[in-house]
Amino acid sequence: MIRAGLIAAYLAALLAVDTQVDLHGQLLLGALTWLVLVIAARPLPPERRAQVAVVLCAATVAELTGSILWGVYSYRLHNLPTFVPPAHGLVFMAGLSLSEALRRHARALVLVAATIAAVWGVLGLVLLPRLDAAGALGVPLLLAFLWRSRARAAYAGVFLVVAGLELYGTAIGTWRWAEKLPGLGIPDGNPPSGVASGYVWFDVMALLLAPRLLAMVQRTWPLRRRPVPGTEQA
Repeated sequence: MIRAGLIAAYLAALLAVDTQVDLHGQLLLGALTWLVLVIAARPLPPERRAQVAVVLCAATVAELTGSILWGVYSYRLHNLPTFVPPAHGLVFMAGLSLSEALRRHARALVLVAATIAAVWGVLGLVLLPRLDAAGALGVPLLLAFLWRSRARAAYAGVFLVVAGLELYGTAIGTWRWAEKLPGLGIPDGNPPSGVASGYVWFDVMALLLAPRLLAMVQRTWPLRRRPVPGTEQA
């Protein structure tokens, strides 16, 4: 729980500082966030570090697609800030830390996450200032994973972290979601209620691909450490 709280506090401070800096300042924030990620990931077991790496890569591709290419949302300076990729790794770590800290209350954690997602989705359709049809489309996917997946507690923890950061980040103007999905015309919230469903896919990819990535590294590393023929000591 302490780890999750520290990461959340850092991310909140990071987003707040970002609203006050220019591009050069963002570069410094990016370097700092990469350093924080490396330090935070260092004590993790190899498989968990591999999961963080997979989430970071998948999220970066999604960011480039959704923000830069498609324009579903945009950051304050209309770029992809350099702190965003490592921040995704920190978000994943915070969500997992939260779920692990509440392991004895996993069922309650999942229920809370599912309730918030469902209520948010409904409110986006009937009450919130911006109609959130696009977000509502993502909520059933999230609920399905929270109901059926063996990693439901991890998904719940990540959802709560993502939801909090999305509400905070959009409120202070770090990024903003388009009123409609470009090219589709589907109304979208700011933030959309189903935004965390994207993180479900990042988490799924991490859980599926991390063991394979780790095995590949373990196969490759001994080859790189193997002495060159003829240089062995007698």
